[in-house]
Amino acid sequence: MDSITDLPPPAIGAELQEARAALERQVPAKGDNLLIATWNLRAFASLTRKWTAAADDSPKRDLRGLRAILEIVQRFDVIALQEVKGDLRALRDMMRFLGDDWAFLMTDVTRGSAGNDERLAFLFDRRRVKPSGLAAEVVVPPEAIAGEAVDAALRRQFVRTPYAVSFVTASGATFILLTAHIEFGTAAADRVPELAGIAQWMASWAAQTNRWHHNLLVLGDFNIDRRDSPLWQAFTSTGLTVPGALHSVPRTVFSDPAAADTDKFYDQIAWFEGARHALIDLTLEKAGGFDFLPFFYRDTDLTKASISWRISDHYPLWVAFGL
Repeated sequence: MDSITDLPPPAIGAELQEARAALERQVPAKGDNLLIATWNLRAFASLTRKWTAAADDSPKRDLRGLRAILEIVQRFDVIALQEVKGDLRALRDMMRFLGDDWAFLMTDVTRGSAGNDERLAFLFDRRRVKPSGLAAEVVVPPEAIAGEAVDAALRRQFVRTPYAVSFVTASGATFILLTAHIEFGTAAADRVPELAGIAQWMASWAAQTNRWHHNLLVLGDFNIDRRDSPLWQAFTSTGLTVPGALHSVPRTVFSDPAAADTDKFYDQIAWFEGARHALIDLTLEKAGGFDFLPFFYRDTDLTKASISWRISDHYPLWVAFGL
């Protein structure tokens, strides 16, 4: 049986080398900076341990797809992952390849059909950052659910409970990342309560965390259809700010690149920029995404949809901060 740590076949090795060169051009190298990313890895669960899965193999995610994911993931210091499923075979192989310098933290699977057997996870380079003590899931207070809190945006628990972890860099900069995967629902309006709930929670938390010299960022898949839509307005209602450099970045392999901010504007990285809650010791230097489609499975006739089951239907989104 093939293994993720095996030397890939020459054609796949050439793909990886070209993708690596493109990543080196687009993403800053690790140095006196902090590289944070988010990626919805479509149904990240089991793995077919072949370099290229055949038509009758299940799942379709293969070693080739996982190596493509790894080539991207290891560019960052910490990356939030959505759609990690109950089956951890692909994640275990990922960690085997990355080795002892890397670690992860994650939630348990979300129960119930709407939760889709999903986990939220953070994967991080231990040479660059380490957990600083906090790991928490966002729980809506009982008085909000009971309707006793008049300003409550959400009167039930999140379908997939947002997950927050605090980290510290080697230079001592501390930051809390909160990741979420907002319920898609049957209509766009179904997403508004969770988006408004996130916005309110972040604003309340930011008022407290800056007292302790912590930075607070939110990142993940928020299922926002387009910028300036009611969903976007709910997400940004308390001052959360998405850097302008990310407005024109396509979010999914099915997005229209010419209309990135008005088409499937799902994934976001945001923080507060007001004087009271501005980032401390972090200066945004660059932000972007990465289109992996031109590099992988080039010797096959796979469609975008087929590749999305092997790598993802979302592109990774990232920011680079100077320290």
